[in-house]
Amino acid sequence: METALTLTNDMRLVLGLVGFTMAMFLFERIRADVVALIVLVVLGATGLIAPEEIFGGFSGNAVMSIIATTILGAGLERTGALNRLASWLLRRARGIEQRLLLMTTAIAGLNSSFMQNPSVMALYLPVASRLSARTGLSLQRLLLPIAAAIVMGGALTMVGNSPLILLNDLLASANNNLPSGMATIEPLRMFAPLPIGVALLIASLLYFRFFGDRKLVEEERLVNNGVTPARTESYFANTYGIEGDVFELTVSAESPLVGMTLGEAETVHDAPLMLALKTGEDTRLAPPADMRIWVGSVLGVMGPRQQVADFAQNQFMKMSSRLRHLGDLFNPARAGIAEVVVPPNSRFIGKSAAELRLRKQSGISLLAINRDKQVIRENVRKQPLRAGDMLVVHSIWQDLAQAAEGRDFVPVTDFPKGEQRPHKFKIAMAIFAVTIVIALTSKLSVPLTLMMGVAGMLVTGVLRMDEAYASISWKTVFMMAGLIPLGWAMDSSGTAAWVAGHTIDRLPQGIPVWVIEVALAVLTTAFSLVISHVGATIVMVPIAVNLALAAGGNPTAFALIVALSASNNLMTASNPVISMVTGPANYTPRELWRVGAPLSLIYIAVMVPVINLMF
Repeated sequence: METALTLTNDMRLVLGLVGFTMAMFLFERIRADVVALIVLVVLGATGLIAPEEIFGGFSGNAVMSIIATTILGAGLERTGALNRLASWLLRRARGIEQRLLLMTTAIAGLNSSFMQNPSVMALYLPVASRLSARTGLSLQRLLLPIAAAIVMGGALTMVGNSPLILLNDLLASANNNLPSGMATIEPLRMFAPLPIGVALLIASLLYFRFFGDRKLVEEERLVNNGVTPARTESYFANTYGIEGDVFELTVSAESPLVGMTLGEAETVHDAPLMLALKTGEDTRLAPPADMRIWVGSVLGVMGPRQQVADFAQNQFMKMSSRLRHLGDLFNPARAGIAEVVVPPNSRFIGKSAAELRLRKQSGISLLAINRDKQVIRENVRKQPLRAGDMLVVHSIWQDLAQAAEGRDFVPVTDFPKGEQRPHKFKIAMAIFAVTIVIALTSKLSVPLTLMMGVAGMLVTGVLRMDEAYASISWKTVFMMAGLIPLGWAMDSSGTAAWVAGHTIDRLPQGIPVWVIEVALAVLTTAFSLVISHVGATIVMVPIAVNLALAAGGNPTAFALIVALSASNNLMTASNPVISMVTGPANYTPRELWRVGAPLSLIYIAVMVPVINLMF
């Protein structure tokens, strides 16, 4: 292969765009989807990608596969499949902790083979909460093993995670720029990486069985926070200082609160948590901040008895511990306190509860924020939200379930909720099974096969079209579609060949191919800590293919190493799955590195030999 390529202006521009993308992802000055849009526009405006191809990423197989897997997962969720799974796990475990851990993590890994990793984690958070509440296992011992199994299980199929979904599109682009006489790189079938995924999943299960779980127990004892997240009144009181006592305060004509809005009343000195308001015939749980308080209004408040009594006396209100007016609202079967996590793709990031008008729009009162093991109670409604924040909220369970459908936060607490379509469970499972059989036995493309399953769920009423739209993370779709042309430009401009050629020139003569593969895996893993796994895949796959050609390796094997290594981030919250469990389990960066870093090394040590055996 020619290694003495000249660095052209087009190559310089592509390298500049790669550097810009990495810098923006690292410092988060601009949203990831906006970065993708900027890259897309620059590639089109400079002619690096032809005008008729510049928007090809939006109709690519990768984007269609991500949309289809997300909708299929939403269909299974609607039927209550994972609620049934939690009950089944409890029965089969028979009270044995290690058996419960092993079964839960193994099944989570298998689930992740056909659903996007963050979606699987979102579904397993309440499952883990239920298991924890009923067994005494802390979330700290449950969530990281589950998250690791989900990451490992994503390697079981070509649709288990975004990098693998992208891979075939990037290989097709590489085929257009292969040297003359080179054999075309064949696309990978749905279950092509199955042996790798099986080996990785087994490695993860063994790691936590013999090493990781012991480390988590040690960390739990060190910080002395091994409470089981039963999400009882005592849990919220101990963890957040939120007392579970609820009182009614009736406003008298002498009260200075008369005429105030609820938001103004909340700023009064020593005011308790105000969760409900009855004025005339209008009774609201999580009333909006602009709702007025009048003579005869009844406030539903939460706080220590003495604090509430002092507040009532100072504000000339009558206090009652018997809920005569608001009893139905505060029925534990109907409403209560819960914890939710802000996922990395949430629209709420950067906005406060006041800006979002959570009470008015969703019927949700924000009580506290758990951020980096610090509990924020003061001016909580004015705090801009961050990815990974765990919010303590009070609401009607039905309102919480409806708000969670928007995917802007993920419930951790296992609250009472009705399975919306349990009668469709068998239909959904049958459609899913048929989809898998078709994928195994036919020559249809992966996205087409998955879309057949989506169509089946929509036609049979397992899912409505509006629900399918709502389940899709359009931010992820847009970011991927916008960055895919950057991978094409890496190939077509010769940038990937230039980088690969100069890399090989600087390596010692006769270096074994497997050493280059390990180095490539480590470098891609390092990139994934800095930029998204999607960004790392798009940048590194073209380089990997050209490295393989220059070093005499197998291009498919090199590309597969990159795609799998891009998900090998098990020790920082830059991995969306890890960021979703950090808050609920109170993991510190030190804990994540102590437990996750050895597992990432095991990931590489297992993945590279298995790929070499296959190719």
